[in-house]
Amino acid sequence: MPERIERLAEQVAAAGFDWLLVSAPLNVRWLTGFTGSNAVALCPAAPGRNPAVLLTDFRYTEQAAEQAPSAWQIEIASNDLLGPGLAEKFPLSDVDQSGYGTVGYDDTHVTVAQLAALRTAFDQRADFEPLSGSVEALRVIKSAAEVEKIRAAANLADAAMVELLEVGIVGRSEVDVALALELAIRRLGAQELSFPPIVAAGAHGALPHAEPREVTIEKGQMVTLDWGARLDGYCSDCTRTFLTGELDEVQQRIYDVVLDAQLAAVAAVEAGPTGREVDLVARTIIDSAGFGENFGHGLGHGVGLDVHEAPRLSRKGDTPLEAGMIVTVEPGIYVAGLCGVRIEDLLLVTADGSEALSSLPKEPQVVI
Repeated sequence: MPERIERLAEQVAAAGFDWLLVSAPLNVRWLTGFTGSNAVALCPAAPGRNPAVLLTDFRYTEQAAEQAPSAWQIEIASNDLLGPGLAEKFPLSDVDQSGYGTVGYDDTHVTVAQLAALRTAFDQRADFEPLSGSVEALRVIKSAAEVEKIRAAANLADAAMVELLEVGIVGRSEVDVALALELAIRRLGAQELSFPPIVAAGAHGALPHAEPREVTIEKGQMVTLDWGARLDGYCSDCTRTFLTGELDEVQQRIYDVVLDAQLAAVAAVEAGPTGREVDLVARTIIDSAGFGENFGHGLGHGVGLDVHEAPRLSRKGDTPLEAGMIVTVEPGIYVAGLCGVRIEDLLLVTADGSEALSSLPKEPQVVI
């Protein structure tokens, strides 16, 4: 945690600011270790001169003391942390006792109303200026400890799917399968799911983010399952398309194209190429097979404390991949009225390739 303060302080100083106000809960957690629902963190440009402050309310007095390391000065204020509560506890700068200097805030997480409340509470004693994405930029590269947490979440999620398939999915509704999967994930030790699971059989699989229905899964269908576990705060994400019988010629071709695209894109993941370049590997294969219009989403995304975070593997993905990033690779083909196929792995980017954190087979698998 102290090392993270130093890294963020460098960005704050480089922007010419005196402080950074961090208010997004996941960013606060990454910086401080604090998991409460109401908190903001203040990171100074000069940690040696000004304190790094974690501000929360009375409900979390003991929790903050337990979770946040000693590098953080904990302050308890009113519930209105983005307003009077912050103004009451804001530490004065040693450089200028008459004001607080320039305070950066992430305008993707602070609303217009919250910004107005801050400016009113500080009454011209601070200049609030936007500084977006500073913490997220640091979160992109995972530490060894973070990698192990995500690996553990992925292993747990895979184990839950194995447990589900041993019982079977044919003859059960999509909703029942989704609930059974959630129960298995929680029973194996996860705090919650990374996201509501997708269970989509037959033509319903043509919806990339289909919601489970009270519709029975039958023999002879493709069934797409997209699921993940959140363990110790970190997420996993995986998709497999299972078969409940033999495929017809068109379905078999769709599955083969998606699998070829996924394997090629996985092989292209390494430090160096941009997300756009890896996306193009899969997209070219799908386009060449005549299904370009049926692959409308990006190839993948980063995963960490949030199940969808930077970097993006898509046609707009300009960020070069770096060792230590964790990304998904999930091409899909969706044909309305017929079926959908998506295959997704969770990968740790390494200097010369990638390491799969997903362990379930990707070849066509018939389940009952």
